[in-house]
Amino acid sequence: MLTHHDLRKGVKFIFENEPYEVLEFFPIKKAQGRAIVQTKIKNLITGNVIEKNFHQGDVFKEAEVEKIKAKFLYSHRDKYVFCEESNPKNRFELTKEQIGESAKFLKPNQIVEGIFFEGKIININLPIKVQLKVVQSPPGIKGDRAQGGVKTVILETGAEINVPLFINENDIIEINTETGEYVKRVDTNK
Repeated sequence: MLTHHDLRKGVKFIFENEPYEVLEFFPIKKAQGRAIVQTKIKNLITGNVIEKNFHQGDVFKEAEVEKIKAKFLYSHRDKYVFCEESNPKNRFELTKEQIGESAKFLKPNQIVEGIFFEGKIININLPIKVQLKVVQSPPGIKGDRAQGGVKTVILETGAEINVPLFINENDIIEINTETGEYVKRVDTNK
């Protein structure tokens, strides 16, 4: 059993009969010494994110989830179709709401982690860093280079992100899927 203080970032637990994952955790001390934790939690089935306060004495069951390797196949009308990597016949689909913001970094044949709960796949986890090709990039603007300039580019998946001015079309860049931010340009000449 987990107490309110065990709900750290990344912990998966059962709340209102559904599996949740803790995204943020802030301990707060209220009047008369009662400890409260303020959390932001994500429903692993629906993808909904809510903020919830838990009090001293609250207890939860740990969510028993398994992970498998899955391959992203294609998307159509906000539905994302995957298959098990070891058995391509076993296909499943998830909605954009379930996957969340990281859906914009999915490209065909990408390997992801499928989350199994009570016999069915309920969601996926992308790798923390993915490499994607820049397909559209405006030219860098000349002028004040004292501060680091940024521009918005479009990636092969259709996602738009801010990158430094030196990034050009056809460059391969690395993106953090948790924050949605540019990490680095990948040197393809190695």
